[in-house]
Amino acid sequence: SDVDALSQNFYKNNFSSSQTFNKDCVFTTRLQIPHYTSAPSVGVVGDIIEVGGKAYICTTAGNIASPATFTLIGSQT
Repeated sequence: SDVDALSQNFYKNNFSSSQTFNKDCVFTTRLQIPHYTSAPSVGVVGDIIEVGGKAYICTTAGNIASPATFTLIGSQT
């Protein structure tokens, strides 16, 4: 089944599910966000990082010659 396949891959020990109705399932997982002291210069669009207790997402891919752009997610205080 799909749940068995997921438990054998990356989601092992990070994945759970529960059935609430006959044809409705709820899946829960946790997201581990890497911590940085400052935004890295290398990144791909969609990368999520944490700097100073705030979450950022990469909006422009970058490399050493042309650094990535990371944007604050939402309004965090």
